[in-house]
Amino acid sequence: MDAILLAIAFLFGLLAQQVKLPPLVGFLVAGFVLQAFGKEAGPALPVIADLGVTLMLFSIGVKLRIKNLTRPEIWAGTSLHGTAVLVVFGTIIFAIGSGFGMDWRQALLLAFAFSFSSTVFAVKALGESGQMGAIHGRVTIGVLIMQDILAVLFLTFSTGKIPSLWSLALVAGLLLLRKPLQGLIGRSGHGEMVMLCGLFLALFVGAKGFDSVGLKADLGALFIGVLVGTHPKAKELGKSLGSITDLFLIGFFLQIGLQGAITMSGVFWALLLLALLPLKGLAFFALFTRFRLRARTAWLSGMNLSTYSEFGLIVIALSVSKGWLDSDWLVAMALALAGSILVLAPMARRAEELYDPISDFLKKFETRGRHPDDLPIQTQGERIAIFGMGRVGIAAYTRLSQRFPGKVIGFDRDPATVELHRLARRNVLLADATDSDFWEKVRVKENLDLVVLAMPKHLANVQAARTLLRHEFEGVVVATGEFDDHVRELRSIGLDTAFNLYSEAGAGFADHIFKVFNQQRPDLTSSWRKPNNGDDEREDVIGIPGF
Repeated sequence: MDAILLAIAFLFGLLAQQVKLPPLVGFLVAGFVLQAFGKEAGPALPVIADLGVTLMLFSIGVKLRIKNLTRPEIWAGTSLHGTAVLVVFGTIIFAIGSGFGMDWRQALLLAFAFSFSSTVFAVKALGESGQMGAIHGRVTIGVLIMQDILAVLFLTFSTGKIPSLWSLALVAGLLLLRKPLQGLIGRSGHGEMVMLCGLFLALFVGAKGFDSVGLKADLGALFIGVLVGTHPKAKELGKSLGSITDLFLIGFFLQIGLQGAITMSGVFWALLLLALLPLKGLAFFALFTRFRLRARTAWLSGMNLSTYSEFGLIVIALSVSKGWLDSDWLVAMALALAGSILVLAPMARRAEELYDPISDFLKKFETRGRHPDDLPIQTQGERIAIFGMGRVGIAAYTRLSQRFPGKVIGFDRDPATVELHRLARRNVLLADATDSDFWEKVRVKENLDLVVLAMPKHLANVQAARTLLRHEFEGVVVATGEFDDHVRELRSIGLDTAFNLYSEAGAGFADHIFKVFNQQRPDLTSSWRKPNNGDDEREDVIGIPGF
């Protein structure tokens, strides 16, 4: 990725960010602008893009739990949706394309490519909003994994690259080496070594290992991620690769726009595909509600899955190289993929706001019965709710529970996290603070006096705060932010207060230091004290506020 590509990507990404769009929208536009001015991708960009996708699949594998794929809404929903797209899209494409010499096999091949959803877009959207662990996030990721497996199998067999007999031996060997591979993570410490361990596992053990025996490299990265994902440090491992994965994925989005010269035929088919885009989302919504998912869950999952896919682009690129399809379809797919992300990205950010006004209508399509993940919310008279039971949430929960026993309840949207807290006898339930249906269930106006938003993702706290305001919550709302601009945004929404996480942690640490030091050397601390004009009972010591 040369300096010009980086400069243009940064400028368009910054422009997108200023108008409240995800930066990836700017990267997509940058690719098309560069292509219009005759800029070529060069040999490095495809390599960087492939690395980004490989590392992304490894990160998904780290967070994936195989049992989620066995849910009917995942495997059956993916299969039924793919079949529906094949029939509907294939029929429409053949009806129009037959006049230009297209046969039904080409129409079905194209419909197969259009049935996939963008893994990169969905993972980025869910990651930014912190909704990967929410029920709709888990459903979305499960469907994407099933789609990716189908795409990888197609690419593997259509290239004639039949897996060797050694492939079974490799998979069996890696399963046997699961504990030693996880041991590498534990021995890697922290910082750059744990990141390097992740790169070694993803790119060498997984991708290179699978490629050497005739299996798709991306599938290997995903497999290794699942294999080591149960290690206690797996979360730290995935987080350490986040920045470098995001950097490589910039190459992927730029590459889409640089795929080839825009033609009238490609533009025509791309516009048709964008017109058909709502059918993908509606089909997902209809199927998910049949599997007893709530209307909100089906709505959010369907929106995240309504795009076209990078794997569809790869399928068409392979078909063009083998002479099965005309090259105009590569341009059409690139334009449709970029267009679908451009349309869906801003909508995904406002998905909850778009859902609220039509929620009563959408709920009419729900089926009877409750999904296993939609647990009933049964509070016991608590008046303080803490959302996000990570390190900050636990600290707040512990301190407030000591001050107000029996009045504090914690919520988290990750079932595994909730289970750990329940085992530790903490009063924690599964819930999503951005879920407007949840606030209706708990009758927030009557039951809560204080809400603490301590979720690790800033966008999740912002969305939760806005949801509370839409439901006219009259209690006190407190939130945490990682940076000063996060705090300013939270306060601008209308919260009672928002704190900079690190500033507050530093002040608390300083208080603790002084407490210990004062116990050990009271003779010194008393000589350092100075009057504070009676403004309050706190004093300053050697220039540190609060001492």
